[in-house]
Amino acid sequence: MSFERARDHLAGLGLEGRILTFDVPSATVDQAAAAVGVAPERIAKSLTFLVHGAPVLVVVAGDARVDNPAFKATFGAKASMLGIDQAPELIGYPVGGVCPFAVAAGVRVCLDKSLRRFETVYPACGDAASAVELTLPELERASGSTDWVSVTRLPGS
Repeated sequence: MSFERARDHLAGLGLEGRILTFDVPSATVDQAAAAVGVAPERIAKSLTFLVHGAPVLVVVAGDARVDNPAFKATFGAKASMLGIDQAPELIGYPVGGVCPFAVAAGVRVCLDKSLRRFETVYPACGDAASAVELTLPELERASGSTDWVSVTRLPGS
């Protein structure tokens, strides 16, 4: 059901031809990178948080890690990730397939600047065996977000 919702949303934007489905799991960054055939940093992982009682989804590059001081400075709260049982209810997708489009009402979607290194990225597409290749403008359009944040750090920084 989650995959179909994401697919239908992308179809409405003319992007359904970019969806990839796999016979192997793609729930983790490394699994998704292997399934797609790209470096792990090009996987756009969707991290979910509860901020002041409301769900926030931040899309970050696969090699990026949350920088707690930057997160707190941006959102005014400590980074508190949703539990595995909370994501489907609050975001609309299960962990391992969380994507930044066609999310539940009231979810704020933000894109992290760590993604700006790439021409295209690969977020999940609603389940743990799919992805979609999108340019950054397409990711903005599909997610409905023009809110770029800087809440991560990259390896070696």
